[in-house]
Amino acid sequence: MKTMLGISTLLLGLLAANPARAQHEEHPYVPETDPLVVRKLEQWQDWKFGFMMHWGPYSQWGIVESWSICSEDVGWCGPPKGNKHTARYVDDYVGYVKAYEQLPTTFDPVKFDPDAWARVAKDAGTKYVVFTTKHHDGFSMFDTRQTDYRITAPNVPFHTNPRANVAKEVFDAFRAQGFGIGAYFSKPDWHSDAYWSPRWATPNRHNNYDTRKHPDLWKRFVKFTHAQIGELTRDYGALDILWLDGGWVRARDTMDDIAQGTAGVPWPQDIDMPGMAALARRNQPGLIVVDRAVGGRYENYRTPEQKIPDEPLPYPWETCMTLGDSWSYTPNDNYKPARQVVQMLVDVVAKGGNYLLNVGPQPDGQLPDEAVQRLREIGAWMQVNGEAIYASRAVAPYRAGKFRYTRLKNGDVYAIYLPDAKEKRLPAKLEIPGPAPRAGTQLAVLGSDAALAWRRDNDKTVLDVPEDVRKDTAGAYAWAIRLPGAMQAAP
Repeated sequence: MKTMLGISTLLLGLLAANPARAQHEEHPYVPETDPLVVRKLEQWQDWKFGFMMHWGPYSQWGIVESWSICSEDVGWCGPPKGNKHTARYVDDYVGYVKAYEQLPTTFDPVKFDPDAWARVAKDAGTKYVVFTTKHHDGFSMFDTRQTDYRITAPNVPFHTNPRANVAKEVFDAFRAQGFGIGAYFSKPDWHSDAYWSPRWATPNRHNNYDTRKHPDLWKRFVKFTHAQIGELTRDYGALDILWLDGGWVRARDTMDDIAQGTAGVPWPQDIDMPGMAALARRNQPGLIVVDRAVGGRYENYRTPEQKIPDEPLPYPWETCMTLGDSWSYTPNDNYKPARQVVQMLVDVVAKGGNYLLNVGPQPDGQLPDEAVQRLREIGAWMQVNGEAIYASRAVAPYRAGKFRYTRLKNGDVYAIYLPDAKEKRLPAKLEIPGPAPRAGTQLAVLGSDAALAWRRDNDKTVLDVPEDVRKDTAGAYAWAIRLPGAMQAAP
């Protein structure tokens, strides 16, 4: 009961602080009432930092996942230009799709080692994983019994490998390292003949027939989708998150311009979310369901993609973002510097969100060396500063100049200083606006054991940072200063 009250209090506070955002939500957030789900959401909010992977046969060509077989006239759809594997198909969409659908017949990632993935992710400081069990192209990275378009099919070379049931291997490996487990699953399935029927052309991302005219065909697709969700939530161990993508697949009463995409259709694509969620939670009580971009009671948290909101949001949320430029593997990807990732993580957490960082594994099953190096650098910072991140919550003023703030449940506040690129050491004098430490307590910079004397000057905490502390903590991507007892402990 205290947990539910805590979430309600946070939501009301943020709504009051940002009434314009609350008033203009297209589909207002609906707080969860199931105590088991509420408890799981609290646990998920404690994790703060997650690891995501988009992986499938498309990694062999080093192209964007799934979207290249969609024929919408937008930059990320259609046969990629300048790619040695796909250049011949730039003017041959039909030929390209046929070639793409044959990619599983050459997919043999013999260096796949989920235990190594889990170790890298753990060393980076992440606490939960979200893995793509099936993307929009319909290829299942698990041993589904609903389709032969799967990693364990006889025509896939990898099917004889002891680790061929990839999703299970990933979940088991990460679970053994203490991770929360999330299953990404695409609601649309462009390989299913009940979604993209061969009777008609496929002009866009939507199913290619009017569900009002062909209800039996759509009913077959809904049954197929529920069967796969049943498998994932029944046969793959304990799951914490069902992360559903493809927000244009939704009921009529939630349709809007965003749902319709760049080439909308007038018919609903009602996947029966009440039935799907009930099925999933019968198998996994307390499961978090994330029906992305749809709103309503089955979007337990929201997922701004590749961006960080300007202000705290009045509901649970998670920024999902790529470490490189692409969600899936591309050769010579442009990976973000560790400093940039750390500072974005701090900014997200200070606004009350989680940060889900994506890496695309290589076609051989290994994580790219450069990505692994970035993750190690991030992990080194988290090793020192994680206490300012994990199990924290947003606290006003959230940010002030170069400072970001987090609060622990015991009332301690951390002021985290985000330096410019040229700043290698903490300033010799810090003036920290906002929460006042409890009188008589000692302040510290994480990474140094030295106690710092401080004084209060109006609404600022002022401290002089000794040279040895500045030297000991030099080169950090951000510095966290612990302000003991700055806020009353959470209820």
